[in-house]
Amino acid sequence: MVGVAAMSSRRGARSNEITVFGSTVILRLVDAGATIIIWSRNMPSARKSAPAREPLDINLDCKETLIEYLRSGFPTRQMRTFRTDGGDLRSELMVDEDGNAVHCQEAIRARDNLIEQLCSMPAIPAALDSLLRHFGTDAVAEVTGRSRRIIVDRTGRQKLERRGARASIADADAFQDGRKAVLVFSDAGGTGRSYHAERSAKSAGRRRIHFLLEPGWRAAAAVQGLGRTHRTNQTMPPVFRPVTTDCKGERRFISTIARRLDSLGALTRGQRQTGGQNLFDPADNLESDYAREALNQWYHLLHDGKLASTTLEAFTELTGLKLINADDGSLLEHLPPIQRWLNRILALRIATQNAIFEEYLGLIQARVDAAREAGTLDVGVETILAEKIICLDDQLLRRDPVTGAETRLQRLELHIKRHATSFHRLMTVWGETPDIGYLWNSRSGRVALRVPSWSVTDEEGRIIPMCRMVRPTGSDRLDAASLWHSHWTAIEPADFQSRWDEEAVEAQSKVDVETISIATGLLLPVWHKLPTDDVRVWRVSDEGGNSLLGRIVPDHAIGALASAFGIDAELWLTPQQIIAAARDGAGAPLPGFGDARLVTALVNGQRRLEIKDFPPERREWLKSLGCFVEIITYKARMFVPVARAEEILTTIMPDS
Repeated sequence: MVGVAAMSSRRGARSNEITVFGSTVILRLVDAGATIIIWSRNMPSARKSAPAREPLDINLDCKETLIEYLRSGFPTRQMRTFRTDGGDLRSELMVDEDGNAVHCQEAIRARDNLIEQLCSMPAIPAALDSLLRHFGTDAVAEVTGRSRRIIVDRTGRQKLERRGARASIADADAFQDGRKAVLVFSDAGGTGRSYHAERSAKSAGRRRIHFLLEPGWRAAAAVQGLGRTHRTNQTMPPVFRPVTTDCKGERRFISTIARRLDSLGALTRGQRQTGGQNLFDPADNLESDYAREALNQWYHLLHDGKLASTTLEAFTELTGLKLINADDGSLLEHLPPIQRWLNRILALRIATQNAIFEEYLGLIQARVDAAREAGTLDVGVETILAEKIICLDDQLLRRDPVTGAETRLQRLELHIKRHATSFHRLMTVWGETPDIGYLWNSRSGRVALRVPSWSVTDEEGRIIPMCRMVRPTGSDRLDAASLWHSHWTAIEPADFQSRWDEEAVEAQSKVDVETISIATGLLLPVWHKLPTDDVRVWRVSDEGGNSLLGRIVPDHAIGALASAFGIDAELWLTPQQIIAAARDGAGAPLPGFGDARLVTALVNGQRRLEIKDFPPERREWLKSLGCFVEIITYKARMFVPVARAEEILTTIMPDS
């Protein structure tokens, strides 16, 4: 509750900015945090009204639970030590002669001092009360189950306001009509309501900014809350903004709802990612396989003394986790699971929490990035939207003997128009971000905006700073250190804007033509026969509403797939297609060269095209065409100059 209140106080300033730009703000709470009102002589009652000279003075604070916990849970019982008959030292609770508990006076003073210190802190109102006070009831629509609330006027005086059964309905209508710019709803008060930009509503032209202030613990309720601002017949979709504090230990709670949303999606739609509506990143789920692998690596780095955040001795003492085998000092075979580790981390000081999570999340992100680059990251169904789809070839792979359902291999020509980001949109998203860089590449002539990104942790526990390079048609992440040894140089913002606009216009005027092979239809019975280097499922759609769902088969894998199904589907690749396949990471075979393949290799920080497993007897001939050999770790490696790759491959292929 204290964390949510702290988030809401900072969220108020951000909400002010959003309402200025013509959007509306929606915040979801699990619980409205109804104020506990204690009737006393200075409050109105049925028999007697409060005197006008005695205004209300109620402490709208959310520290009651914390203070009551300290009063009941703070350890004050005195302990005494004794030895058993066997000589072992033990401890037990001390009692007096009458059997009454004996309390430690020093512990009582420490508890009372802590309570006094907490009560001396400024009031931390509940999230809803904080928002009402910041914006005022004229601007905030409250859709909760509260029957009364304390409001504060402009002079700071408190007033008790009763809310009838239709108060929430009236506030929701005021929000949809545009008379109130902020709406706060809870699980109790939001049943059956919709707050999306419905075409018939007077506020249909204002985008909904949905702050997920409290994700809660119930996945079904979280999905229902998200759906209230994102429904059919809307003029524009909402923008979802999960809210968290700078205490990284709070990721434990985001992780729980992310995992449960994944489970809900798997149960209801057969796909995990539909549960969270792509609201969370794979790295947000701290109970995934990537997170478990990262935690195991973190334990080993801790044992080897390679972490900067803490030491093995300090961590085990503060958390009480047993990690070491007492006999030989090695790590235990069965280490504490992720849930227990996360719970113990929350008991540490915030600075220590943040330092540990910085390293741990870096390990997770490194694994997620590697899986994404390899094409093995399970992000659900990905979509390719084309202007036009032309079927070049269609072959039957299998027909189910029971149902008659077919599995087919189709060769498609996709006409894809790029979607470029305007400079205005770029500055709207990143303009206020500190430490951005306007960069130009002297080799390619392209521009990119350098923005901060999350770091990763390598296998030795070193934190590697990363940055994101945002381009007109996409973005990628780079090692920040390698950027300064590349062809990227800083330029003036005005020059950057003109070059960005030129690239954006050029990209939007072009239509890329791409040819792919896709296995579609009944895939589950033949899944084991499909290539294993890329297991993503794709939906290929055009503007006419036609779509296909299936697995993309790389060009280099067509021959193996044809052999597996006993069909004739040999595919001769052009030099351009071979180069493209090599740059995609999988590589492509070179016809007539046996097992030789053209692949992409990283040598001395540069990406090169390499003919892997080339025939030794062809070495001099390949060198005469322009290829060059380097001896690396006592092995001759054949490289193709990037600038002449298409020319050299054109010469090689007819000869072979």
